[in-house]
Amino acid sequence: MMKFGMLVLFAFGLALTAASEAAPELNKRYHDSKNCQSCHLPIVREWRQSYHAKSHYNSNEYLRASMDYVHRKSRKSLNAVKVQCAVCHNPRIAVTETDIDYEIDTVMGLDKGSAVNKAVVSDDLAEGINCLVCHNVDSIDENMKASKRGIHRLKWNPVGMMSGPFDDANSPYHKTQKRDFFDDPKKLCMVCHANDRSMSGLVFADTASEYDQTTKQCADCHMSPKKEGVASTLAIENGKPKKRMIREHLFVGAHDTSMWEGALNITGKRNKNTLSITVHNDNPHNIPTGFGSRELIIDIDYLSGRDVLEHKTYSLTQNYTDKRGKATIPHLAIKASEEMSIPANGKRDFSSPIPKGAGKAVVTIYYRLVNDEVRTLLKLKEKQWGEKKLIDRAVIRF
Repeated sequence: MMKFGMLVLFAFGLALTAASEAAPELNKRYHDSKNCQSCHLPIVREWRQSYHAKSHYNSNEYLRASMDYVHRKSRKSLNAVKVQCAVCHNPRIAVTETDIDYEIDTVMGLDKGSAVNKAVVSDDLAEGINCLVCHNVDSIDENMKASKRGIHRLKWNPVGMMSGPFDDANSPYHKTQKRDFFDDPKKLCMVCHANDRSMSGLVFADTASEYDQTTKQCADCHMSPKKEGVASTLAIENGKPKKRMIREHLFVGAHDTSMWEGALNITGKRNKNTLSITVHNDNPHNIPTGFGSRELIIDIDYLSGRDVLEHKTYSLTQNYTDKRGKATIPHLAIKASEEMSIPANGKRDFSSPIPKGAGKAVVTIYYRLVNDEVRTLLKLKEKQWGEKKLIDRAVIRF
């Protein structure tokens, strides 16, 4: 009896929400992108290379390690963490929240066969953010409170209806409707990329609030500018596929080296015995953005002729602490260090003392997906998380 009581108390001490099993009814015919490629093969091929396709526990080391870490440190069941993250990473999940009853069941080993357990292993989720996620959206609730993201902001189409950017689209396999948020795609992007919050409510990433009002769309950089191509290979116009203005579906981002070359610009000058450096950002959002623990690294080599007199490295990142004041990952943080990103369409100034005898400085700025602290906490093994990606380099003569 005492053991049971302790289990109940343990479970009630967890941070949980009300239960919900109201699954969006979707067309199972298109849960697998293989069924889309017969008409949209070029687009599907592009999407398969993207991190949207890896938005799943089994496909992304960083995501998996983060979920496992939250599970261990919060003592919340792993499946409950998966459900919580699925709001954006797998927004077709059949169970959108967990409750105290489920946590009690997991502690007592009574969760087998539950709706939660079935939902997190469903084949419907294996492709992460696939065709059916974006193209099954009927409407977006932009007025919902900021803490509600992902699936909570979406209203889904009826079974058999797909949404897209064209008002004259026609398919023999599904109904099609035009939706204006494909003409203003940042509305759809910000359903999930608006803000990331820790379990205590600390906002550690908020691209939406950073976004400087501009005509540039998220899709202009992270997909492509519109260009002539075919959205569907069906021969629907004079026996040929219809030519349209379309975008690539690679969803390039922080993982792609090409995104970083020239993303920031360095200028500098000598001010007495100090090197003054300015990092300029001409993008419509901060850099880094999109997730806590990203990092910019500024390397400075002071030279006399060809000889390096001194090397200095500056790390621009955020560090996070838990309620005990110990280092943690953003999702479990209650406090963050000073924001060090370069603001949208703005700049940030830095200074460094010049050693005696230096005739010039070579200043290089790099980007890293995950800083040393979080990479160590999560025990990430894949090389990509620690790689330094070159952004810009400047030679400043004194």
